[in-house]
Amino acid sequence: MASYKPVSIYKASFAFCRYGVAILVWLSFLFQSMVLLGLVCGIFLLSSILKVRRSPMILLYKNTFGQIWKSEEVMVNENAIFFAHSAGFVLSSSCLLVVYFIDKPVAWFSVLGFALLKTVSALGFCPASKLYDCVLAGNCCVYNKTK
Repeated sequence: MASYKPVSIYKASFAFCRYGVAILVWLSFLFQSMVLLGLVCGIFLLSSILKVRRSPMILLYKNTFGQIWKSEEVMVNENAIFFAHSAGFVLSSSCLLVVYFIDKPVAWFSVLGFALLKTVSALGFCPASKLYDCVLAGNCCVYNKTK
Protein backbone atom coordinates (compact mmCIF):
# COMPACT_ATOMS: atom_id res chain seq x y z
CA MET A 1 0.00 0.00 0.00
CA ALA A 2 1.26 3.49 -0.78
CA SER A 3 2.39 5.59 2.14
CA TYR A 4 1.83 9.10 3.38
CA LYS A 5 5.04 11.11 3.18
CA PRO A 6 4.52 14.53 4.79
CA VAL A 7 6.45 17.47 3.40
CA SER A 8 6.31 21.05 4.63
CA ILE A 9 6.15 23.85 2.05
CA TYR A 10 5.02 27.45 2.14
CA LYS A 11 1.28 27.76 1.72
CA ALA A 12 1.66 30.76 -0.61
CA SER A 13 4.15 28.94 -2.84
CA PHE A 14 1.78 25.99 -3.14
CA ALA A 15 -1.04 28.36 -4.15
CA PHE A 16 1.28 30.14 -6.59
CA CYS A 17 2.10 26.80 -8.20
CA ARG A 18 -1.54 25.73 -8.51
CA TYR A 19 -2.85 29.07 -9.80
CA GLY A 20 0.18 29.79 -11.97
CA VAL A 21 -0.02 26.52 -13.87
CA ALA A 22 -3.79 26.87 -14.27
CA ILE A 23 -3.30 30.36 -15.72
CA LEU A 24 -0.64 29.05 -18.12
CA VAL A 25 -3.00 26.30 -19.32
CA TRP A 26 -5.80 28.83 -19.86
CA LEU A 27 -3.45 31.17 -21.73
CA SER A 28 -2.29 28.31 -23.94
CA PHE A 29 -5.93 27.57 -24.78
CA LEU A 30 -6.97 31.20 -25.31
CA PHE A 31 -4.00 32.03 -27.53
CA GLN A 32 -3.74 28.51 -28.96
CA SER A 33 -0.08 28.49 -28.01
CA MET A 34 1.79 25.23 -28.23
CA VAL A 35 4.76 26.95 -26.59
CA LEU A 36 2.79 27.67 -23.42
CA LEU A 37 1.34 24.17 -23.45
CA GLY A 38 4.88 22.81 -23.81
CA LEU A 39 5.94 24.99 -20.87
CA VAL A 40 3.15 23.49 -18.74
CA CYS A 41 4.23 20.01 -19.83
CA GLY A 42 7.83 20.82 -18.83
CA ILE A 43 6.76 22.22 -15.46
CA PHE A 44 4.83 19.04 -14.70
CA LEU A 45 7.72 16.85 -15.84
CA LEU A 46 10.28 18.70 -13.71
CA SER A 47 7.87 18.77 -10.77
CA SER A 48 7.49 14.99 -11.02
CA ILE A 49 11.23 14.42 -11.19
CA LEU A 50 12.30 16.96 -8.57
CA LYS A 51 9.37 16.37 -6.15
CA VAL A 52 7.25 19.08 -4.61
CA ARG A 53 9.85 20.94 -2.51
CA ARG A 54 12.14 21.51 -5.50
CA SER A 55 9.50 21.88 -8.20
CA PRO A 56 10.03 24.86 -10.55
CA MET A 57 7.00 26.90 -9.48
CA ILE A 58 7.68 26.36 -5.76
CA LEU A 59 11.31 27.45 -6.19
CA LEU A 60 10.29 30.39 -8.38
CA TYR A 61 7.98 31.69 -5.66
CA LYS A 62 10.45 30.95 -2.88
CA ASN A 63 13.26 32.85 -4.62
CA THR A 64 11.15 35.83 -5.74
CA PHE A 65 7.92 36.67 -3.93
CA GLY A 66 8.82 34.49 -0.96
CA GLN A 67 11.75 36.78 -0.20
CA ILE A 68 9.30 39.66 0.25
CA TRP A 69 6.17 38.05 1.66
CA LYS A 70 6.54 35.40 4.30
CA SER A 71 3.95 32.66 4.46
CA GLU A 72 2.97 29.97 6.91
CA GLU A 73 3.86 26.42 6.09
CA VAL A 74 1.47 23.65 5.16
CA MET A 75 1.96 19.88 5.23
CA VAL A 76 1.30 18.02 1.97
CA ASN A 77 1.63 14.39 0.98
CA GLU A 78 4.69 14.23 -1.26
CA ASN A 79 3.54 10.94 -2.78
CA ALA A 80 0.09 12.30 -3.68
CA ILE A 81 1.62 15.46 -5.15
CA PHE A 82 4.07 13.33 -7.16
CA PHE A 83 1.15 11.32 -8.52
CA ALA A 84 -0.75 14.54 -9.34
CA HIS A 85 2.25 16.05 -11.13
CA SER A 86 2.79 12.83 -13.06
CA ALA A 87 -0.88 12.79 -14.07
CA GLY A 88 -0.56 16.45 -15.07
CA PHE A 89 2.44 15.58 -17.24
CA VAL A 90 0.54 12.74 -18.93
CA LEU A 91 -2.50 14.94 -19.57
CA SER A 92 -0.53 17.97 -20.77
CA SER A 93 1.70 15.89 -23.04
CA SER A 94 -1.39 14.12 -24.41
CA CYS A 95 -2.98 17.49 -25.17
CA LEU A 96 0.26 18.65 -26.77
CA LEU A 97 0.38 15.56 -28.99
CA VAL A 98 -3.27 15.92 -30.00
CA VAL A 99 -2.82 19.58 -30.89
CA TYR A 100 0.45 18.90 -32.71
CA PHE A 101 -0.73 15.98 -34.81
CA ILE A 102 -4.35 16.96 -35.42
CA ASP A 103 -3.68 20.71 -35.67
CA LYS A 104 -7.33 21.71 -36.01
CA PRO A 105 -9.39 24.02 -33.84
CA VAL A 106 -11.23 20.94 -32.54
CA ALA A 107 -7.97 19.63 -31.08
CA TRP A 108 -7.80 22.62 -28.76
CA PHE A 109 -10.93 21.34 -27.00
CA SER A 110 -8.67 18.76 -25.34
CA VAL A 111 -6.72 21.71 -23.91
CA LEU A 112 -10.00 23.30 -22.81
CA GLY A 113 -10.88 20.12 -20.93
CA PHE A 114 -7.43 20.09 -19.34
CA ALA A 115 -7.80 23.78 -18.40
CA LEU A 116 -11.12 23.08 -16.70
CA LEU A 117 -9.62 20.13 -14.82
CA LYS A 118 -6.59 22.20 -13.79
CA THR A 119 -8.89 24.99 -12.59
CA VAL A 120 -10.73 22.53 -10.36
CA SER A 121 -7.34 21.41 -9.04
CA ALA A 122 -6.18 24.98 -8.47
CA LEU A 123 -9.29 25.75 -6.46
CA GLY A 124 -8.39 23.08 -3.94
CA PHE A 125 -10.03 19.85 -5.13
CA CYS A 126 -7.25 18.04 -6.94
CA PRO A 127 -8.80 14.98 -8.62
CA ALA A 128 -5.42 13.28 -9.07
CA SER A 129 -4.54 13.69 -5.41
CA LYS A 130 -7.99 12.42 -4.38
CA LEU A 131 -7.57 9.47 -6.74
CA TYR A 132 -4.19 8.71 -5.15
CA ASP A 133 -5.65 8.89 -1.66
CA CYS A 134 -8.62 6.77 -2.64
CA VAL A 135 -7.13 4.03 -4.79
CA LEU A 136 -3.44 3.87 -3.96
CA ALA A 137 -3.52 4.81 -0.29
CA GLY A 138 -6.83 3.06 0.44
CA ASN A 139 -8.60 6.11 1.89
CA CYS A 140 -11.83 5.95 -0.12
CA CYS A 141 -14.98 6.90 1.75
CA VAL A 142 -16.75 3.90 0.24
CA TYR A 143 -13.78 1.70 1.12
CA ASN A 144 -13.86 2.86 4.76
CA LYS A 145 -17.62 2.26 5.04
CA THR A 146 -17.31 -1.35 3.93
CA LYS A 147 -14.76 -2.27 6.58
